[in-house]
Amino acid sequence: MNENIVVPIAGMVMIITLALGVPYVRGLVRRWEKSASAPPIPADVTGRLERIEHAIEAVAVEVERISEGQRFTTKLLAEKADAVRVNRNA
Repeated sequence: MNENIVVPIAGMVMIITLALGVPYVRGLVRRWEKSASAPPIPADVTGRLERIEHAIEAVAVEVERISEGQRFTTKLLAEKADAVRVNRNA
């Protein structure tokens, strides 16, 4: 083959490959992005999650009340123990 014609043929082949390849690759990437996205959450699952969230918040409030009661009881017992020690030493 003549060396003078190889460069123009290679250039045309490159242009055709880019013209067809770039849109093809873009289409593949778009398809991958669509399949990689998370599916929408059904309404019943959303409702369940909201109810679970409210239940967890209610449990957290109750646990905090229990802890405050325990701290109060511990404080009273410590004060009583101090009072008993003072009475024994007097």
